[in-house]
Amino acid sequence: MSVQAQAASPDLAAIQSLAREDMGAVDALIRRRLASDVVLINQVAEYIVGAGGKRLRPMLLLLAAGALGHRGPDAHQLAAVVEFIHTATLLHDDVVDESDLRRGRRTANAVWGNAASVLVGDFLYSRSFQLMVELDRMEVMRILADTTNRIAEGEVLQLLHVRNPDTDEAAYLRVIERKTAVLFAAATRLGALIAGADAATCDALHDYGLQLGYAFQIADDVLDYASDADTLGKNLGDDLAEGKATLPLIHAMAHADGATRQRLREAVEHGDTGALPEVLDAIRAHDSLGYSRGRAASYADAAEASLSGLADNAYVAALRGLARYAVSRDH
Repeated sequence: MSVQAQAASPDLAAIQSLAREDMGAVDALIRRRLASDVVLINQVAEYIVGAGGKRLRPMLLLLAAGALGHRGPDAHQLAAVVEFIHTATLLHDDVVDESDLRRGRRTANAVWGNAASVLVGDFLYSRSFQLMVELDRMEVMRILADTTNRIAEGEVLQLLHVRNPDTDEAAYLRVIERKTAVLFAAATRLGALIAGADAATCDALHDYGLQLGYAFQIADDVLDYASDADTLGKNLGDDLAEGKATLPLIHAMAHADGATRQRLREAVEHGDTGALPEVLDAIRAHDSLGYSRGRAASYADAAEASLSGLADNAYVAALRGLARYAVSRDH
């Protein structure tokens, strides 16, 4: 992509400004529909939803709908559904990963325990399905049912690769497709669907979301070895501690000499953060961060290419901007 074209893409602040009014309606809806007469549900759900974050997935749905000229309560409701599903996965992820820090503060499971986090995650999943049923559109329900099923597959697939030093790039990509990319793709496809788009346009927006999801997750995994805890909002080297071989480490293992490769394999097998300095040395020696950033950039380029058939407007420009943001962010 040319420097001139990059400069034309809005930054995150401009994209958030474009979506602010609709996102405000989504946030209000989320808080209304979080309500339960079970106090602990309110406490845990508000804690994680109130943590903020960029709300990227619901914003993607709103931008995709806006790109095709549609705004309104149905978009707000579907955006809330997507955020509930995402929030449920965060609650469950942190339990599985035994994480104690997310977005710079303690995880819900660290505050209330694993049982409460899992059960409130279940509440959010079921609440999301209540919301989607209210829209009474079978295609919407089919897309979201298929997506949540794929996400669950991704969780199990990732579990199979924990502490597995033989995880290669293809296996890694299969995990992040299900764990991250499919929800991005569902968000953008649903935005197109409720805008009344034809099948080809729905497919194009789905492809945009899928490619963006790959770019976003690979870039996220780069940050685990390239950022710091204060900026990242989690502990540096968390992926290694959890025995996850992500792309920078997979690339370094594939190119290291025999002795170094064996040391890296042992670090993955044992979740050995004491080996982090050696891991970082190997990643630097083989420019594994550069390789991973390049892979993320190629997915971001593919996401932008998926938008080529859409008439240009501020929302399409925002979608292009998010593809740039996915690979240039520092947290």
